[in-house]
Amino acid sequence: MCGRFSLTVGIDQLRSLFRFVYAGDIAPRFNIAPNQEVLTVFEAEGKRIGKMMRWGLVPSWANDPKIGWKMINARAETVDEKASFRRALKRRRCLILADGFYEWKKEGTKKIPYRFTLQNGEPFAFAGLWERWDKQGEPLYTCTIITTTANELVSAVHDRMPVILPQDMHDAWLDAKLEDAGYVKSLLQPYPAEDMKMYEVSTIVNSPKNDVMECIEPVNSK
Repeated sequence: MCGRFSLTVGIDQLRSLFRFVYAGDIAPRFNIAPNQEVLTVFEAEGKRIGKMMRWGLVPSWANDPKIGWKMINARAETVDEKASFRRALKRRRCLILADGFYEWKKEGTKKIPYRFTLQNGEPFAFAGLWERWDKQGEPLYTCTIITTTANELVSAVHDRMPVILPQDMHDAWLDAKLEDAGYVKSLLQPYPAEDMKMYEVSTIVNSPKNDVMECIEPVNSK
């Protein structure tokens, strides 16, 4: 699964890399957790639009938005089969921007946190789905991160990883006119292990209340 990630770079760099329209600014985030606002990019009227959405997808037909707590991830293998995700897979795909994510490795009675990034340290995009929920007045926009089997690097820590989409797949993923579920699912592959790196971080990241730079610093880096 993917239950925690980071996005520490500025909005100007993100707009340049992912070519989206977004009028606001964002603060660096070192420990993003479920049910918090995350920066997404989707396509509307031929343009890429940036929008903050709540992490934890609430299907349009749901009666209670608390269902989002159970919908932070969607499995690539079954995303076109689940009622909660299959409609969004056809028409409401998005990018969820990040520059690292965390997983925990069990060692005896302890869980050791690790951070995963690209080798070049640049921001990247998770494959995501989004929904609009309208049952309590003001619309609620939510999203989920799609996961797949772990590559050789991540599997040393966890058996699942978020789908990271290479830049050359972004246009296809965001194209709402592309409704071929088989082709769309074919994009949901583990990112090449050789293009990623990992390092141990402090257990301060264990609590989502801690959203500080220490979360992303390597252990024993000082």
